[in-house]
Amino acid sequence: MTAPAPEPVSGTRGFLPAVEGLRAAAALGVVLTHVALQTGYTDGVFGRLLARFDLAVAVFFALSGFLLWRGHAAAAHGFRAEPAVAPYYRSRLVRIMPAYLVTVVAVLTLLPDAHGADRAVWIANLTLTQVSVPKTLIAGLTQMWSLSVEMAFYLVVPLLALLAAKLAPRLRIPVIAGVALLSFGWGYLPIPAYYGANPLNWLPAYASWFAVGMLLAEWMFRPFSWLHRLARQRSTLMVVAVVAFLVAASPLAMPGGHHHATLGQFIARTALGAVVAGALLAPLVLDAPGDQHRVLGSAPMVTLGRWSYGLFLWHLAALDMVLAMLGQAAFPGALPVVMVLTTTFGFAVAAVSYALLEEPCRMALRRWEGERRPTVAGCVSSVRDSWTR
Repeated sequence: MTAPAPEPVSGTRGFLPAVEGLRAAAALGVVLTHVALQTGYTDGVFGRLLARFDLAVAVFFALSGFLLWRGHAAAAHGFRAEPAVAPYYRSRLVRIMPAYLVTVVAVLTLLPDAHGADRAVWIANLTLTQVSVPKTLIAGLTQMWSLSVEMAFYLVVPLLALLAAKLAPRLRIPVIAGVALLSFGWGYLPIPAYYGANPLNWLPAYASWFAVGMLLAEWMFRPFSWLHRLARQRSTLMVVAVVAFLVAASPLAMPGGHHHATLGQFIARTALGAVVAGALLAPLVLDAPGDQHRVLGSAPMVTLGRWSYGLFLWHLAALDMVLAMLGQAAFPGALPVVMVLTTTFGFAVAAVSYALLEEPCRMALRRWEGERRPTVAGCVSSVRDSWTR
């Protein structure tokens, strides 16, 4: 009797539409949390649940870990050459900074609540170092703390890849998982507060969220195993994500009222965020070739995913404009009205940003690289884009 052919390695696929759709869903989660806070939905069970959509940031970090590590995982398993460092940094710079800088300048110049920003605020926000410089998160730009953490991760990815390349392939997953577990102890280290800067806002505190994506990237190139089988139990993983989300919204991981979270609550929230992100991302990247994700992989969600970076950048400014237009923030039924208007305006600006700034900058980089290395750069840049979008 002939043995069944081995299943194709899922990591050999390029662009994953459902992953782009998940990015859009995460962006909407971030918007929902901020709309709820600004419209007064902060108390009771409903307020806790809405505020806990901040775990969308965990999904964003896991997506970054997955997309930026996948090329290195593929190289470790012999599926491609190791990604070059200089093109990687150029692509990250062009992907992130043009739209970001336009947003910062526009918000600090035009948003009334941001008027009066001093030089430290300008420098920290222009350089994406807000989490390291105290009192530089300002109205319209407070969400950028997470982008500051992501930028720190982008900078260290080549170093992490260099260190991981020294490991045997079978050790890569245990080591990444071990580092993720160790990161939960970051808050216990005797790190002095740097003039009020909070070490819990620094990259090591969120290493587990990035590690979730990195581990899934590694697993994409491993033989079919128990994790692939689990990832294809979508209903089971959705239950896991929902339960983890509900626990994260409980007093175990979330303080009541306007109190600050204890270190234990912060660690619980971080661990549960890793579970949520992993449970949502795994079915999209460890699925069987040919599996359909009718919602997240649909054309509208993929389009919104392409615009999601712009929505993230502009949604607080859009929210401020909506609240000013309505004249009051907490009237009965405010949340759905403000949410619809904020996402409408936010996506409108995001679509313009993508069409007139983000995509032209990416295409300009591709042309520049093509002119430098005409024989291979066009192909290389196209493949790289499909693996890191």
